[in-house]
Amino acid sequence: MNSSAESALTQLMQGLPAGYGLRQRSQADEPFLCRLYAHTREDELSQVPWTEQQKHAFLADQFNKQHHHYLQHYPQAQWWVLIHKETPVGRLYLEQTDRELRIMDVSLMSSHRNQGLGTCLMRALLVHADKHQLTLSLHVEPFNPALRLYQRLGFVSAETRGVYLFMQRPPSAQDQLKISS
Repeated sequence: MNSSAESALTQLMQGLPAGYGLRQRSQADEPFLCRLYAHTREDELSQVPWTEQQKHAFLADQFNKQHHHYLQHYPQAQWWVLIHKETPVGRLYLEQTDRELRIMDVSLMSSHRNQGLGTCLMRALLVHADKHQLTLSLHVEPFNPALRLYQRLGFVSAETRGVYLFMQRPPSAQDQLKISS
């Protein structure tokens, strides 16, 4: 792991609530990551008249396509699994360049949402980005509830890319991070 990745990990770990941690993704995590991906699409697929087997096959295929897309387009990515008391509960995928910290993906199991965990992760990423004068960027669907969090944290929509909003947050002074959630 390079020093920039170590710095980011240290910052992220300091921002997490007690009992939570991050570790690098391994091949052994793939079944969990596939389940997590499927979990994030449950609401969307609840309206599709497919059998559970059809939904499972579709989600496994989509997970594999997303995984290969990330590997192809983000060759220097940092792949983190979020754990709670050693149990995987989410993922955080990042790629940092000289000018940008791209949040490729942040996903949490529903039992760990709406408890401030995502806000803690995002604030730690903001501190890291500001410290290194990096623009923080991400893609989000307009109907994703996390959009409100991103807007509160200073992200602005730069453009629409397909079904996603491409949002950016330029580096700023530390005092601007004291935003009420």
